[in-house]
Amino acid sequence: MDLIQTLALALLQGLTEFLPISSSAHLILLPVLLGWEDQGLAFDVAVHVGTLLAVVAYFRVELRRMLGDWLGSLAGGGQTADSRLAWAVGFGTIPVGLAGLLFADAIELHLRSPLVIATTTVLFGLLLWWSDRGGARRRNEYSLNWRDVLVIGCAQALALIPGTSRSGITMTAALMLGLSREGAARFSFLLSIPVILLAGGFETHELFQQAGPVDWRALGVGTLVSAVSAYLCIHFFLKLVARIGLTPFVIYRLLLGAYLFWVFA
Repeated sequence: MDLIQTLALALLQGLTEFLPISSSAHLILLPVLLGWEDQGLAFDVAVHVGTLLAVVAYFRVELRRMLGDWLGSLAGGGQTADSRLAWAVGFGTIPVGLAGLLFADAIELHLRSPLVIATTTVLFGLLLWWSDRGGARRRNEYSLNWRDVLVIGCAQALALIPGTSRSGITMTAALMLGLSREGAARFSFLLSIPVILLAGGFETHELFQQAGPVDWRALGVGTLVSAVSAYLCIHFFLKLVARIGLTPFVIYRLLLGAYLFWVFA
Protein backbone atom coordinates (compact mmCIF):
# COMPACT_ATOMS: atom_id res chain seq x y z
CA MET A 1 0.00 0.00 0.00
CA ASP A 2 1.28 3.48 -0.83
CA LEU A 3 0.97 6.38 1.60
CA ILE A 4 -2.03 7.97 -0.14
CA GLN A 5 -4.05 4.74 0.05
CA THR A 6 -3.03 4.22 3.67
CA LEU A 7 -4.04 7.73 4.71
CA ALA A 8 -7.31 7.67 2.76
CA LEU A 9 -8.50 4.33 4.13
CA ALA A 10 -7.44 5.08 7.71
CA LEU A 11 -9.13 8.48 7.64
CA LEU A 12 -12.23 6.93 6.12
CA GLN A 13 -12.40 4.26 8.82
CA GLY A 14 -11.88 6.79 11.60
CA LEU A 15 -14.66 9.07 10.37
CA THR A 16 -17.24 6.55 9.22
CA GLU A 17 -17.01 4.13 12.17
CA PHE A 18 -19.00 6.54 14.32
CA LEU A 19 -21.01 8.55 11.80
CA PRO A 20 -24.33 7.00 10.69
CA ILE A 21 -23.13 6.35 7.14
CA SER A 22 -21.54 2.83 7.33
CA SER A 23 -17.79 2.32 7.60
CA SER A 24 -17.92 -1.16 6.03
CA ALA A 25 -19.67 0.18 2.93
CA HIS A 26 -17.09 2.93 2.42
CA LEU A 27 -14.12 0.62 2.95
CA ILE A 28 -15.57 -1.80 0.40
CA LEU A 29 -16.49 0.87 -2.12
CA LEU A 30 -13.44 3.15 -2.14
CA PRO A 31 -10.96 0.51 -3.42
CA VAL A 32 -13.56 -0.66 -5.97
CA LEU A 33 -14.21 2.86 -7.29
CA LEU A 34 -10.52 3.82 -7.41
CA GLY A 35 -9.22 0.48 -8.66
CA TRP A 36 -7.02 -0.14 -5.62
CA GLU A 37 -5.93 -3.57 -4.51
CA ASP A 38 -7.54 -4.90 -1.33
CA GLN A 39 -5.84 -3.36 1.69
CA GLY A 40 -5.54 -6.71 3.45
CA LEU A 41 -6.65 -8.10 6.76
CA ALA A 42 -3.68 -6.76 8.75
CA PHE A 43 -4.60 -3.20 7.82
CA ASP A 44 -8.24 -3.79 8.77
CA VAL A 45 -7.08 -4.95 12.20
CA ALA A 46 -4.85 -1.87 12.57
CA VAL A 47 -7.58 0.67 11.80
CA HIS A 48 -10.01 -1.17 14.09
CA VAL A 49 -7.45 -0.85 16.88
CA GLY A 50 -7.23 2.86 16.12
CA THR A 51 -10.97 3.44 16.41
CA LEU A 52 -11.10 1.35 19.59
CA LEU A 53 -8.36 3.46 21.17
CA ALA A 54 -10.28 6.60 20.20
CA VAL A 55 -13.61 5.65 21.76
CA VAL A 56 -11.98 4.29 24.92
CA ALA A 57 -9.92 7.48 25.29
CA TYR A 58 -12.93 9.72 24.73
CA PHE A 59 -15.16 7.92 27.25
CA ARG A 60 -12.35 7.06 29.69
CA VAL A 61 -14.01 8.81 32.66
CA GLU A 62 -17.41 7.17 32.07
CA LEU A 63 -15.79 3.79 31.43
CA ARG A 64 -13.82 3.97 34.67
CA ARG A 65 -17.04 4.63 36.62
CA MET A 66 -18.96 1.97 34.73
CA LEU A 67 -16.29 -0.68 35.26
CA GLY A 68 -15.91 0.14 38.95
CA ASP A 69 -19.64 0.08 39.63
CA TRP A 70 -20.11 -3.06 37.50
CA LEU A 71 -17.46 -4.90 39.51
CA GLY A 72 -19.12 -3.60 42.66
CA SER A 73 -22.47 -5.00 41.54
CA LEU A 74 -20.85 -8.41 41.00
CA ALA A 75 -19.50 -8.24 44.54
CA GLY A 76 -22.99 -7.60 45.94
CA GLY A 77 -22.72 -3.86 46.28
CA GLY A 78 -26.01 -3.16 44.54
CA GLN A 79 -26.81 -1.48 41.25
CA THR A 80 -26.03 2.12 40.30
CA ALA A 81 -26.81 4.08 37.14
CA ASP A 82 -23.31 3.37 35.84
CA SER A 83 -23.41 -0.35 36.62
CA ARG A 84 -26.79 -0.64 34.87
CA LEU A 85 -25.33 1.12 31.84
CA ALA A 86 -22.39 -1.28 31.85
CA TRP A 87 -24.77 -4.26 31.96
CA ALA A 88 -26.77 -2.67 29.12
CA VAL A 89 -23.66 -2.41 26.94
CA GLY A 90 -22.80 -6.03 27.65
CA PHE A 91 -26.25 -7.46 27.01
CA GLY A 92 -26.75 -5.19 24.00
CA THR A 93 -23.75 -6.85 22.35
CA ILE A 94 -25.09 -10.42 22.57
CA PRO A 95 -27.41 -10.29 19.51
CA VAL A 96 -24.70 -9.07 17.12
CA GLY A 97 -22.25 -11.63 18.51
CA LEU A 98 -24.70 -14.48 17.91
CA ALA A 99 -25.66 -13.15 14.47
CA GLY A 100 -22.00 -12.90 13.53
CA LEU A 101 -21.35 -16.51 14.48
CA LEU A 102 -24.39 -17.75 12.58
CA PHE A 103 -24.45 -15.56 9.48
CA ALA A 104 -21.02 -13.94 8.94
CA ASP A 105 -19.94 -16.37 6.21
CA ALA A 106 -23.23 -16.05 4.29
CA ILE A 107 -23.10 -12.26 4.51
CA GLU A 108 -19.47 -12.22 3.35
CA LEU A 109 -20.36 -14.44 0.39
CA HIS A 110 -23.64 -12.93 -0.78
CA LEU A 111 -24.13 -9.40 0.59
CA ARG A 112 -20.97 -7.42 -0.16
CA SER A 113 -22.04 -6.20 -3.60
CA PRO A 114 -22.39 -2.49 -4.48
CA LEU A 115 -26.11 -2.93 -5.22
CA VAL A 116 -26.76 -4.40 -1.77
CA ILE A 117 -24.85 -1.48 -0.26
CA ALA A 118 -26.84 0.98 -2.37
CA THR A 119 -30.14 -0.54 -1.23
CA THR A 120 -29.30 -0.63 2.48
CA THR A 121 -27.76 2.84 2.33
CA VAL A 122 -31.04 4.30 1.04
CA LEU A 123 -33.49 2.22 3.09
CA PHE A 124 -31.77 2.62 6.44
CA GLY A 125 -31.08 6.27 5.66
CA LEU A 126 -34.82 6.86 5.27
CA LEU A 127 -35.46 4.94 8.50
CA LEU A 128 -32.91 7.14 10.28
CA TRP A 129 -34.68 10.26 8.98
CA TRP A 130 -38.07 8.96 10.14
CA SER A 131 -36.82 8.14 13.64
CA ASP A 132 -35.07 11.49 13.98
CA ARG A 133 -38.21 13.35 12.93
CA GLY A 134 -40.64 11.37 15.08
CA GLY A 135 -38.73 10.45 18.24
CA ALA A 136 -39.73 11.99 21.58
CA ARG A 137 -36.06 12.78 22.40
CA ARG A 138 -36.61 13.12 26.15
CA ARG A 139 -34.45 10.33 27.62
CA ASN A 140 -30.73 9.79 28.08
CA GLU A 141 -28.68 6.58 27.96
CA TYR A 142 -29.05 6.02 31.72
CA SER A 143 -32.82 5.59 31.34
CA LEU A 144 -32.58 2.43 29.22
CA ASN A 145 -34.48 -0.63 30.44
CA TRP A 146 -33.96 -4.24 29.38
CA ARG A 147 -36.59 -4.05 26.66
CA ASP A 148 -34.81 -1.03 25.19
CA VAL A 149 -31.46 -2.82 25.31
CA LEU A 150 -32.92 -5.87 23.55
CA VAL A 151 -34.40 -3.73 20.76
CA ILE A 152 -31.19 -1.75 20.22
CA GLY A 153 -29.07 -4.90 20.43
CA CYS A 154 -31.18 -6.70 17.81
CA ALA A 155 -31.05 -3.61 15.60
CA GLN A 156 -27.26 -3.61 15.89
CA ALA A 157 -27.18 -7.15 14.52
CA LEU A 158 -28.55 -5.80 11.23
CA ALA A 159 -25.35 -3.80 10.85
CA LEU A 160 -23.58 -6.99 9.73
CA ILE A 161 -25.21 -6.24 6.36
CA PRO A 162 -22.89 -3.81 4.52
CA GLY A 163 -24.37 -0.36 4.06
CA THR A 164 -26.59 -0.51 7.15
CA SER A 165 -24.23 1.40 9.50
CA ARG A 166 -23.79 0.12 13.05
CA SER A 167 -23.96 3.58 14.56
CA GLY A 168 -26.83 4.55 12.26
CA ILE A 169 -29.07 1.59 13.07
CA THR A 170 -28.42 1.75 16.83
CA MET A 171 -29.15 5.48 16.88
CA THR A 172 -32.28 4.85 14.82
CA ALA A 173 -33.55 2.29 17.33
CA ALA A 174 -32.64 4.49 20.31
CA LEU A 175 -34.42 7.50 18.82
CA MET A 176 -37.52 5.38 18.19
CA LEU A 177 -37.46 4.48 21.89
CA GLY A 178 -37.48 8.14 22.88
CA LEU A 179 -33.80 8.85 23.57
CA SER A 180 -32.38 12.25 22.80
CA ARG A 181 -29.96 12.58 19.91
CA GLU A 182 -27.04 12.91 22.33
CA GLY A 183 -28.22 9.97 24.44
CA ALA A 184 -28.70 7.79 21.36
CA ALA A 185 -25.25 8.73 20.04
CA ARG A 186 -23.48 8.21 23.37
CA PHE A 187 -25.02 4.77 23.91
CA SER A 188 -24.22 3.84 20.31
CA PHE A 189 -20.57 4.82 20.83
CA LEU A 190 -20.31 2.92 24.12
CA LEU A 191 -21.92 -0.08 22.46
CA SER A 192 -19.25 0.04 19.76
CA ILE A 193 -16.47 -0.88 22.22
CA PRO A 194 -17.26 -4.61 22.63
CA VAL A 195 -18.31 -4.83 18.97
CA ILE A 196 -14.98 -3.44 17.76
CA LEU A 197 -13.21 -5.81 20.18
CA LEU A 198 -15.14 -8.76 18.74
CA ALA A 199 -14.50 -7.72 15.14
CA GLY A 200 -10.84 -7.04 15.82
CA GLY A 201 -10.45 -10.37 17.62
CA PHE A 202 -12.05 -12.25 14.73
CA GLU A 203 -9.86 -10.45 12.18
CA THR A 204 -6.75 -11.11 14.28
CA HIS A 205 -7.61 -14.82 14.42
CA GLU A 206 -8.00 -14.86 10.64
CA LEU A 207 -4.76 -12.93 10.24
CA PHE A 208 -2.74 -15.49 12.22
CA GLN A 209 -3.93 -18.17 9.79
CA GLN A 210 -2.47 -16.27 6.84
CA ALA A 211 1.16 -16.13 5.82
CA GLY A 212 2.82 -13.18 4.14
CA PRO A 213 4.87 -10.03 4.67
CA VAL A 214 3.61 -7.27 6.95
CA ASP A 215 3.90 -3.58 6.03
CA TRP A 216 4.51 -2.21 9.52
CA ARG A 217 4.71 1.41 8.34
CA ALA A 218 1.23 1.20 6.81
CA LEU A 219 -0.12 -0.45 9.96
CA GLY A 220 1.39 2.19 12.24
CA VAL A 221 0.20 5.10 10.13
CA GLY A 222 -3.25 3.50 9.73
CA THR A 223 -3.66 3.01 13.47
CA LEU A 224 -2.59 6.57 14.30
CA VAL A 225 -4.69 8.28 11.62
CA SER A 226 -7.81 6.24 12.35
CA ALA A 227 -7.45 6.90 16.09
CA VAL A 228 -7.04 10.67 15.75
CA SER A 229 -9.79 11.05 13.14
CA ALA A 230 -12.19 8.86 15.13
CA TYR A 231 -11.57 10.81 18.34
CA LEU A 232 -12.23 14.13 16.59
CA CYS A 233 -15.29 12.66 14.88
CA ILE A 234 -16.82 11.57 18.21
CA HIS A 235 -16.03 14.93 19.82
CA PHE A 236 -17.55 17.11 17.11
CA PHE A 237 -20.49 14.82 16.39
CA LEU A 238 -21.63 14.92 20.03
CA LYS A 239 -21.15 18.71 20.08
CA LEU A 240 -23.17 19.28 16.92
CA VAL A 241 -25.80 16.54 16.70
CA ALA A 242 -28.33 18.29 18.96
CA ARG A 243 -28.14 21.42 16.78
CA ILE A 244 -27.88 20.03 13.26
CA GLY A 245 -29.80 16.79 13.74
CA LEU A 246 -29.25 13.77 11.50
CA THR A 247 -30.76 15.10 8.28
CA PRO A 248 -27.36 15.97 6.69
CA PHE A 249 -26.31 12.33 7.06
CA VAL A 250 -29.62 11.13 5.63
CA ILE A 251 -29.13 13.37 2.59
CA TYR A 252 -25.58 12.06 2.15
CA ARG A 253 -26.83 8.46 2.31
CA LEU A 254 -29.53 9.12 -0.28
CA LEU A 255 -27.06 10.79 -2.65
CA LEU A 256 -24.53 7.98 -2.18
CA GLY A 257 -27.19 5.32 -2.77
CA ALA A 258 -28.40 7.09 -5.91
CA TYR A 259 -24.83 7.32 -7.22
CA LEU A 260 -24.21 3.63 -6.60
CA PHE A 261 -27.42 2.65 -8.38
CA TRP A 262 -26.38 4.86 -11.30
CA VAL A 263 -22.89 3.34 -11.52
CA PHE A 264 -23.62 -0.34 -10.81
CA ALA A 265 -27.25 -1.00 -11.76
